[in-house]
Amino acid sequence: MKLVVIYGPPATGKLTVANELTKIVDYKLFHNHLTVDLMNSVLEFGTEEYFKLSDKLRLMLLEEAAKQKVTGVIFTWCYGFPDDNAWTKKLINRIERVGGKVCFVQLVCDKQELFKRVKNPSRKKFEKTKSKKSLENCFKKWDLFTPIPFVKNLIIDNTNLSAKKVARKIKSHYKL
Repeated sequence: MKLVVIYGPPATGKLTVANELTKIVDYKLFHNHLTVDLMNSVLEFGTEEYFKLSDKLRLMLLEEAAKQKVTGVIFTWCYGFPDDNAWTKKLINRIERVGGKVCFVQLVCDKQELFKRVKNPSRKKFEKTKSKKSLENCFKKWDLFTPIPFVKNLIIDNTNLSAKKVARKIKSHYKL
């Protein structure tokens, strides 16, 4: 299995790019907010237990997909440096241990553009950050801009690129 991890700050277009990528490669899509919304239906967001359980669920599901020989999965996620390093290493180990490969794509975007995008009505479908103020709070709380330091990253600035063009770049770069 190839696992394509598309990560970046809120409103960079991770899900939009992932949806475009699914149109040109026959991969499953695991949108991070499916887990967030599931967790929020039962637990309070932000507690230590909340994050431990959501991390465990994601790892279990992605590892099982690799064991079941799913051709490919696209996973969208906000990586926070350095807080998410241990989880990222666990993810890589679990996928590679069963013969899979993990491909990392960091989406970056001008902050002023992020502040515009965060208000997009499409964000209302999920429990996503929806205002400039909440986005600014995320930036104060976590480092969401540093690339994962111990992996090869395809870094794409999509400030002025369509999701379709970004998806084509990912497909070409990783030979999906």
